[in-house]
Amino acid sequence: MITIEQTPTLLNIAVLGEFTLADFKQFEEHALYMLKSPGTANLLFDLRDMISYTVDVAWEEIKFFNREHPHDFSKIAVITDDQWITWQAWLSRMFVDADIRVFTEYEQAKTWAATA
Repeated sequence: MITIEQTPTLLNIAVLGEFTLADFKQFEEHALYMLKSPGTANLLFDLRDMISYTVDVAWEEIKFFNREHPHDFSKIAVITDDQWITWQAWLSRMFVDADIRVFTEYEQAKTWAATA
């Protein structure tokens, strides 16, 4: 399950429990809408309450960020204390032009991601 808050420049996604393909499609719909607007597009992923994700989500994430939108986001903040997710975020920096940073505190991540 995910929750989404959207401002003109920030898409704030929180994952609760398992991150499923239906959840990713919901995120993707919001992200594509945001990308149609002029200006900066930043993402904030709060993954502190994510238990797991399905294999199809991993594949969709690769397609969406690495193949379809590698240059479209300015900042991507990831909130987690999980070392595996932290490693994945750093690895993503090789394929995506966005400034990707990992945080453990929500307010720090939101403040950073919300600035141009």
